[in-house]
Order: sequence, then structure tokens, then C-alpha cells
Amino acid sequence: MAELVYQPVIGAARTMFKALDLKIDTQGSENIPRTGGAVLVSNHISYLDFIFAGLTVLPQKRLVRFMAKDSVFKHRISGPLMRGMKHIPVDRKQGETAYAHALDSLRSGEIIGVFPEATISPSFTLKSFKSGAARMAQEAGVPLIPMALWGTQRLWTKGRPRNFRRQHIPVTMRVGEPMEAPADQYAGAITRRLRDRVQELLEAAQRAYPVRPKDANDTWWVPAHLGGTAPTAAQVREAETGRPAAAG
Repeated sequence: MAELVYQPVIGAARTMFKALDLKIDTQGSENIPRTGGAVLVSNHISYLDFIFAGLTVLPQKRLVRFMAKDSVFKHRISGPLMRGMKHIPVDRKQGETAYAHALDSLRSGEIIGVFPEATISPSFTLKSFKSGAARMAQEAGVPLIPMALWGTQRLWTKGRPRNFRRQHIPVTMRVGEPMEAPADQYAGAITRRLRDRVQELLEAAQRAYPVRPKDANDTWWVPAHLGGTAPTAAQVREAETGRPAAAG
């Protein structure tokens, strides 16, 4: 079936990124399989991550069907677009329906996009990964494709206003080699290896990022362990749970 919605949305996104003069640096798109199903797995630091992650597969003439929370599909503007692009709504109370939908799509040769942290990471470091991506890859008999992106948080992220001014913001993305997900291995072990690989790619993207904060007021987008003022993972957990982080 012709992609009556997806292709125009891609065109609109590219036009917007050109207007913003974003400096997009992508490496590793050749690791995206040209045919067959795969699970594309990325870190999550911005509301726009699915758009940028989707760009990484275009050189291989592929499209990604992302799994996203169902509230996005209920919005009067984003809903028709998400459905038209055949993304997959996830109701966290009834996740088995989305899981089955994703499995069917993988078996029919689609690439499914997953953010295994489930939510944006305000610390801009990797949170723990849920095992769903690994389990889907195992059941469908398809590879996992790890990737990482960096810089998207400067455009629009949790707790910060959108920044759609023409500021020449760089966005750096790195796609890793496919990882097998053997059916006879524990999904948790595969998930740990997957997270380690995404961490390596994230660090590579951060090293390649061409700019640093302009001044002390511009350090919010840099993780604390890299000298920035983003909250630490422990501080985020404390804010979310109301419980002080454990010592040590």
C-alpha cells in the first residue's frame, strides 16, 4: 500500500529541519537491513526522537513503525498522522495488544522502533531498559538494531520550553551493527547487552558532538557526569518517587 501519509510527513520534517538549519550528523545507516523485520532501539531524550530516529533508515529505503503511548494517537492533530504512518499505540494497562501488533509487523518484514526506557530521561543518561524489545526480536526471529542520538534535547525535552529558533543546533546519531536475539537465551541478558551497546553509541555521539555550552546558563542539556547541570539519575528518581536516593 502506498505511504500516503508517511512520505509527506518526512518531507515536512526535512523542510522544518532545513529552516532551523539543524546540523544533522548520522553514521551507521548502512547497518539497517534493506529487507526484513528488525527492532530499532534508541535512547530517549526528546519529544522529537522518533522523527530523528526515523531518518536513520531512509538511506536504506526503509520506514519505521514506532511504538508510542496511546495518548499521542488520541490527539486531534498527531492522532491521524500517527495512525496514517501505521505507528503502534501502546496502552500501558493492556500492553499485550500492542505487543501482538508489533510481532505481526515484524514477521511481515517491518522495522519496529522502540524506546526501551519507556519515557524521556531528564538526566540525559540511560535509564534501565525494559525487556520488551529483546522479547519481540526473539519471538519474531529478527535482529536488534541499537542506536543513539544526541542534541535533540536542546530542541524540545521534558520540563523545558520548545526551541524552534534558527540556532544551527547539531544533532548527532550513531547506528550500531545488528545484534542477534537467540530464542534460547534469557531476554534479560540480551537486554543488558543491548543497553551496553546503546551506551557505547551514546558516548560516541557525545564525543563527536561539535559544540559545547556557550556559558553557565547553557549547561542544562549536558549530563552532570560530563560537567553539566542536568539532574543526576538519582536526583530524577528522588523527584519522581519522593524518596531520597540511597547513599553510595
